[in-house]
Amino acid sequence: MADILSLALPFFGLIFLGFGSGWLVKLPEGGLSWLNFFIIYIALPALFFELVSRTPVDQIANWSFVLATTLSTFWCFAVAFAVGMLLRKGNIPEATIAAVTGAYANVGYMGPGLTLAALGPQATVPTALIFVFDSTLFFALVPFFMAMAGVEQESAVRTVARVLFRVFTHPFIVATLLGIAAAAVHVRPPAAIDRMLDLLKNAAAPCALFTLGVTVALRPLGRVPLEIPILSAVKLILHPLLAWTMLTLAGPFDPIWVYTGVLMAALPPALNAFVMARQYSVYVEESSAGILVGTVASVVTVTTLLYLIQNGLLPAMPTR
Repeated sequence: MADILSLALPFFGLIFLGFGSGWLVKLPEGGLSWLNFFIIYIALPALFFELVSRTPVDQIANWSFVLATTLSTFWCFAVAFAVGMLLRKGNIPEATIAAVTGAYANVGYMGPGLTLAALGPQATVPTALIFVFDSTLFFALVPFFMAMAGVEQESAVRTVARVLFRVFTHPFIVATLLGIAAAAVHVRPPAAIDRMLDLLKNAAAPCALFTLGVTVALRPLGRVPLEIPILSAVKLILHPLLAWTMLTLAGPFDPIWVYTGVLMAALPPALNAFVMARQYSVYVEESSAGILVGTVASVVTVTTLLYLIQNGLLPAMPTR
């Protein structure tokens, strides 16, 4: 158990270090702007490029794995959306962001660092696939539901075009696509650039996790709405259970792939839930509360899952 704690707690420690810093040192939020730019446009794209470009391209086109993990995320979105509609009295925009809070795992900031540390380099491809397709799913679902609710005052064609633009210009996805291209033609950057990418890759997770903690600290936690504990349970318990069920039934997959899918699903809510809430000016404080509650609770749930995986207590295939 000490080994499991030494693996998991540094990741959560960085988040809580950022949270404590944001709570104690009252610097303006604008000070995070350049750090956020560095994380989103430079460090994390370098991480995804490095991960994918070193992977045999034939391992990347695993569509049954993509379908299983993406469907598990979609079903969690549907459950969380139903909870939001019920407790928000049919308010579609609020229910949509509630669904993001209950289904969108922190696959960008926490995912790569935790899965690679826990499962090794074999977790590279499934981690990248889950990030790309889960992110694409939410980039499509949120504008669709906001347009359906009348928040998006534009035609269906413009909405679709904007979704496609966001998907194919997102720095993480661009970096992943470039990594696939580099893997396909077996091209590596010159030594100096490769070394710089390695430095950026190593900086990505610490900066991202610290920034996540600061960002949450700068959002005052008022009254926690009734749905937040329910959404946290959907995110931290139902999502990994669904992912495990879908992967074991759709397989057989390499056990590392199954464990990667389950571990990615078990991560706390993504900071993108708050970003999307602020973009549409709806459910802003509630999404911030959901991220904070989910992150704190995930210390227990993710650590427990790591214990089950490391001790062989979570089967990677259905028992016959």
